[in-house]
Amino acid sequence: MKLVSVSDLFEVKYGSNFELNKQTIDPEGVPFVSRTAKNNGVSARVCIVEGLSPLPAGSITVACGGSVMESFLQSEPFYSGRDIYYLTAKTDMSSQEKIFYCACLRANKYRFNYGRQANRTLAEIKIPSLASVPEWVRHANISAADNISKCLIDEVIELDLSSFKPFRYDDIFEIDRGRGPRKKELNGRGKHPFVSASEFNNGVTSKTDHDPMHQAGVISVVRNGNSVANAFYQDRPFCSTEDVHIFTPKFNMNKYVALFLCALIKKERYRYSYGRKWGIARMKESLIFLPVDGVGEPDWLFMERYIKTLQFSAAI
Repeated sequence: MKLVSVSDLFEVKYGSNFELNKQTIDPEGVPFVSRTAKNNGVSARVCIVEGLSPLPAGSITVACGGSVMESFLQSEPFYSGRDIYYLTAKTDMSSQEKIFYCACLRANKYRFNYGRQANRTLAEIKIPSLASVPEWVRHANISAADNISKCLIDEVIELDLSSFKPFRYDDIFEIDRGRGPRKKELNGRGKHPFVSASEFNNGVTSKTDHDPMHQAGVISVVRNGNSVANAFYQDRPFCSTEDVHIFTPKFNMNKYVALFLCALIKKERYRYSYGRKWGIARMKESLIFLPVDGVGEPDWLFMERYIKTLQFSAAI
């Protein structure tokens, strides 16, 4: 792979350098890009500034301070705040290729922090040449991500924690020890997920061709270690280590309710450590606080609706 400098492929320019608190907010206005890692870098929409044209659509914005090296392709004309540079391609470049370069720039994040910003060195950062961009990038269907941030229900539901009631875990789950092949028997290949004590990738750390030991539609919960209480909904049959316990619901649980419960289970993490494991006996007698219906039973429908109102729920 041939590496080139950012300045070989892009014109590197400093942005608008506006202060958001001096702009007029307009929900239908021009995107205002700031040093944030969220929402494509857009922190607000503002009115057009008289006599000052927005920066061009199709540019890549790069935060050189704050959330340093956060890089985004801007699909609309925009203004920007301080420490935002924008890159315009020197040659024809597809949106897929620009998004690929956003990822390449973001991969340099580790080089910088508040004490070492990227303002002076951005143009010289090494990235793959255009000819070195993988072919799959050019065929990526980025339009499939257009609706990924939408919610399934356009409604705001407030959580009234004071109305939550406690339930024993063993009243709503069958709790069993995880089962599967030993880690040393794994080679990373296979068609079934292997779940272990991890807080990443839905708890899946490998694959196996061993017959699945656990059914789909359950929650895996780490019982000890640094990842204790990490809980994940497993939508496929799987195997696991004994460091993971399996919560099989005693009610009809869909993925939305499961994600609501996983968020609550993860809140138990502060109670446990290597010296105080969350074993099966302790899990069964632990309490989980849940929203309830008119007769004092867990309100599963409320939990489902709440998750569906959250941003990105359309992608679940």
